[in-house]
Amino acid sequence: MRNRNKQSITTVALSVLTTIAVLSASCSSNNCPLDNTVTCNYYFFDSNDNPISLYDTLTVSVILPGHDTLYTYRMVGNPTINSRKRIDSLVIQGYKEVVSITRHDSILINSIVNASHLELPMSYFNQADTLVFDYYNLRNNDTIYIDHDNMVQVNLPECGSYMFHRITGIKNTDAAIDKIEIINPNVNYERKENIRIHFTGTIE
Repeated sequence: MRNRNKQSITTVALSVLTTIAVLSASCSSNNCPLDNTVTCNYYFFDSNDNPISLYDTLTVSVILPGHDTLYTYRMVGNPTINSRKRIDSLVIQGYKEVVSITRHDSILINSIVNASHLELPMSYFNQADTLVFDYYNLRNNDTIYIDHDNMVQVNLPECGSYMFHRITGIKNTDAAIDKIEIINPNVNYERKENIRIHFTGTIE
């Protein structure tokens, strides 16, 4: 009886160890990337193609499709109130209501200093992105328009799916930007330089 119990325990232990070994082997043999974040990589250069760090404070926003409605309420002797929803109670109290339509922006990078490059996401469902570069020391900002195709990638079922992109065109304004080049149109998780932004001026 004792021998049978020992045999049973040994069989169970071997089964558990075999299962762990198989699972470990499958985990170590799959080709899922450790860093699978897909970003478009922008690098900064001067007009003479020297890599630079942008001394100015930079905020980067993306303009999203659609618009926001902004309600502004003012009454003498009271602070101004801004809201994205109409507040009927303020109108009843005597506030003057002003309705305006604003762009639907989302900040991607907030007040970065001495940046030499940026890693920014691209839209999954739209084929064009509009970025706004807002400089602290310049009155005007720059807008970058990027056209791209979106491609779903499924390498292995256990890795899930990823959205890769291919840049097909780019345009920009020229408040601080001299020109823009597409270095590598394929946007994936390999962290390669995709876009080279040349700012006006030179470090030499």
